[in-house]
Amino acid sequence: MFNKFRIISLLLIVALALPALAQDDLDRAHWCDGVTVRFFAGGTEGDAFAGIVYRGALAAERDLGANVEYVFSGWDSELMTQQLREAVAQAPDGIAMMGHPGNEAIMPLAAEAAEAGIIMMYQNVDVDQVRARYGGGYVGAQLASQGRALGEEALRQFGFGAGDKAIVLANLAQRERALRELGTWEALEDAGMEIIHVDSAPTWAADPNLGIPAMVAALTDNPDTKMVVFSGGQVLGNTQTYFEAAGLEAGQVKAIGFDTNEFIMQGFADNWIHLTADQQPFLQGYLPVLSICQTAKFGLAPLNADTGAGFIDVSNYEQVKELAIAGYR
Repeated sequence: MFNKFRIISLLLIVALALPALAQDDLDRAHWCDGVTVRFFAGGTEGDAFAGIVYRGALAAERDLGANVEYVFSGWDSELMTQQLREAVAQAPDGIAMMGHPGNEAIMPLAAEAAEAGIIMMYQNVDVDQVRARYGGGYVGAQLASQGRALGEEALRQFGFGAGDKAIVLANLAQRERALRELGTWEALEDAGMEIIHVDSAPTWAADPNLGIPAMVAALTDNPDTKMVVFSGGQVLGNTQTYFEAAGLEAGQVKAIGFDTNEFIMQGFADNWIHLTADQQPFLQGYLPVLSICQTAKFGLAPLNADTGAGFIDVSNYEQVKELAIAGYR
């Protein structure tokens, strides 16, 4: 079990092992040079969400001077697990890991990392049981509460209620990852809405067009659908493609989901998309690198940051539009 006294002892050992740092060392640029970080961006370098995470980590690398090695996994949890195994074997100073594989898959590798003295951070999907046992921080939205809040906001804005039908995309095989969509599902169901579940495979995040057949089938089978809840920015940004393939017009069905990117901004402008919850993926890139540097250099405790930033809809999307198009929101 996680022992706070053991962690305090480890931090003291780290602090004693660090070379004496003069004040000018603390104040200089690139104070994290000499620290190697293996950073998991989650998807592919060019995808809408992972690209923003990647830019955040690149900015931290430039600002702090750490040596950051990037890992892209195409949102494939099994591949992430294998890549984590390889990362632990190579013993960098720290690893910033996407939590998508879940507690069970990551636990034994976190044990190996702890034994090797590797600093661990997690981003985007929390692995609370792993962190409770082996430490590490988390940078990302609080998924269950963010998902429920999105559902409640949709109900407030659109006035749906008992008997109205909503399609919810969720990959229930990845329970930790699906907490967000399940939170939205619960809020809508509590209001009396009928939920149609569509299993959204992780591969849809890498190529949203893979979801066209399933989306068309769900919308065709349920022509009275009032709203679709998308499971991430990549598929939300592909709303127009899904809806046009199903014969829908802009605004006929409300589309809500998570994240921001240039395609979502265009969807707001063209009335295909109506509400999204922002989780600021740039911070999910920047802060894990910063945290590992702070722990490695100064023995500081890991950061825990809720990056959920509220809602973006048709009334305020222009405030973040330029940054989203540039790949920072």
